[in-house]
Amino acid sequence: MDTRLRNLLDYSLDELKVLMKAEGFAPFRGEQVYKWIYQGRDFDEMTNLPKEMRQSMSEKFSSGKLKIFKKLTSELDGTIKYLFDTGDGNLIESVLMKYKYGYTACISSQVGCKMGCTFCASAKCGFIRDLTPGECLGQIIGMNTDNGVTITRVVIMGIGEPLDNYDNIVKFLHLINDKEGLNISYRNISLSTCGLADKIVRLADENLPITLCISLHNPIDEQRSVIMPVNRKYALDKLLDACNIYRLRTNRRITFEYALIKGVNDSQEHASRLVKLIRGILCHVNLIPVNEVSDTGFVTVDREAVERFKALLEKDGINVTIRRSLGRDIEAACGQLRRSAINGEE
Repeated sequence: MDTRLRNLLDYSLDELKVLMKAEGFAPFRGEQVYKWIYQGRDFDEMTNLPKEMRQSMSEKFSSGKLKIFKKLTSELDGTIKYLFDTGDGNLIESVLMKYKYGYTACISSQVGCKMGCTFCASAKCGFIRDLTPGECLGQIIGMNTDNGVTITRVVIMGIGEPLDNYDNIVKFLHLINDKEGLNISYRNISLSTCGLADKIVRLADENLPITLCISLHNPIDEQRSVIMPVNRKYALDKLLDACNIYRLRTNRRITFEYALIKGVNDSQEHASRLVKLIRGILCHVNLIPVNEVSDTGFVTVDREAVERFKALLEKDGINVTIRRSLGRDIEAACGQLRRSAINGEE
């Protein structure tokens, strides 16, 4: 049985006003509470609320504030990796990255992951549960308040498959865009999926101008199915059909993420097949030297191999970038820090 208190960050402002009335308080109290929780404050810090109200609320609800279980700061580039405690014995990962244009947060969407991608540390610890909209917001608010910064860009690329937690993630997207809350533009949000084609089509109808990122990683069905079991249900033809639908309905450019693994997907044939697969779609390819995870046997490629693969794609007119690697000294890749904590490693 789930014994967690109801998270106030799961509520929109209008829903919070209705909740306050149902609890016997004036609806305007909802606006006051809303402002406090988006500042990362707990009930004892909500000084403009009556003491009795704060006591009553704390017995029934959570303010949504996440406890920091562990925090690592990179000496290389200042990237900060967080393990947040969700209050029920589970840990989730988040990363704060600083760029010239400001701060970006990478957040998790689930506790664990069902997708089983063989190169990913997240898959090694199994799936426990979905995160609520408030728990997704709590990661961003927690990093904002801990560092005294304002995060303006969000990538949903941490632990979990966002589209496997569809309803919660869509509500989170609406909440994060609220002008009375974090007020983060949809155009500054990227959502990464391993390829749940039916959910991609559904997302296309939500009228949310976010950036869709497809974790592709191999352009050959048989090989992709080995490293990404989701491909056995949603093969590349189904996935690309869904991408075309998303592209036409949203008029947004799609990002194809491609983690280069030595001897697995880095050949000239892979580059040629990738070009053939995505040609004609408004898109770009983001090349990522794979993060080496113990027990996988996968080895990353060197910079020369990345540049060579990039040149092969560009020769055929594909727009390509190479992802800047941040936080390598603090296990900033998805799932690594959580896995270490679960396994009792330092």
